[in-house]
Amino acid sequence: MKMKKYTANTMPEAMKLIRKELGEEAVILNSKVVYSKGFLGLFKKKSIEVLAGMDTIENPVSTIEKPIFQHVQEDTSSVVIKKELEDLKQMVKSIGRPQLNRTYPDELEALIHHLKDQELAEELITSISDELFVHMKKNEDYISIEEQRKMAKDYLLSRLEALPFGGISYTKKYMNVLGPTGVGKTTTIAKMAARAVLEEKKKVGFITTDTYRIAAIEQLKTYAGLLQAPIEIVYNENDLQQAMHKFEALDVVFIDTAGRNYKEGKFVEDLQKLIDLKENTETFLVLSSTSKQKDMEVIIEQFKDFPIEKFIFTKVDETNSIGSIINLMVKYKKGLAYYTDGQEVPEDIVEASLDELLNLFLKGIRYERSS
Repeated sequence: MKMKKYTANTMPEAMKLIRKELGEEAVILNSKVVYSKGFLGLFKKKSIEVLAGMDTIENPVSTIEKPIFQHVQEDTSSVVIKKELEDLKQMVKSIGRPQLNRTYPDELEALIHHLKDQELAEELITSISDELFVHMKKNEDYISIEEQRKMAKDYLLSRLEALPFGGISYTKKYMNVLGPTGVGKTTTIAKMAARAVLEEKKKVGFITTDTYRIAAIEQLKTYAGLLQAPIEIVYNENDLQQAMHKFEALDVVFIDTAGRNYKEGKFVEDLQKLIDLKENTETFLVLSSTSKQKDMEVIIEQFKDFPIEKFIFTKVDETNSIGSIINLMVKYKKGLAYYTDGQEVPEDIVEASLDELLNLFLKGIRYERSS
């Protein structure tokens, strides 16, 4: 077996060298963290030392290799060895995937820990950490938590700044609010409508297609009564057209769609047949920040044919991690209109801004430099 020792700043860097010199069939025999003196001998630097090898014998059960596998029967040894080599081969191939087990300076541990706790995507954590590490290496200096936070914020700004932020634009009449059951969609609509009335002095109305839940209809009727706003319940496209005709004199009309299990495509198709407002509509998708990201992704995929520009995230006050908000915005190229942080109407809703979202995300990082 041909063996060689490699030293690199991170395991992925070492793996790239191994692949380049030894090829895809290379195997990792041993790895360890080593330290070397940094600038003026003051700052210790971590690096990874990896021992890798490649079998240069074409026949994996040759007489040279047989003593290592004496416990394997002659007629099965070839199969066992091939399986082991294939497993190790897959390990080498995996270096292209996002890695969070890289070795970073101790000063970055608090930030990285915070990003993980916030459930930020691995790809984003790795990119931020690498950028900070390169900065430290280039400047040969300690970097404060305040500087780390700023650099992390700047990186996320670069990934999100092209997306739309902020609430209702008031350039369109119909606010089409989508979302599955249980996310607080109806209460969120009431908060949006109350702000339109109280802050913007708009004449508003409500249309609900949620004929499956009596409680939702009664809840929206209560809010409509408090705002002295008309409400129409629609069961089909003809009802919708009539309601729109009745509301011609209003400034803004909020459409509360049925809260159904949108993991089932049929419900989405039914909604598409009913709601087809095109040019004069802003469409929002409401998601709960307490939901699993994978579940939210399923919902988003089901609504891919709707012209959704912005998300609304509810229940931010009920979770300790909001990284999924950023992850979904980056992945689906959607902006953020509002997030809600309580049940009070209209108080507990925040019109989103990129700066405030990132401040909230990076809030609470603590680090004390060890002596």
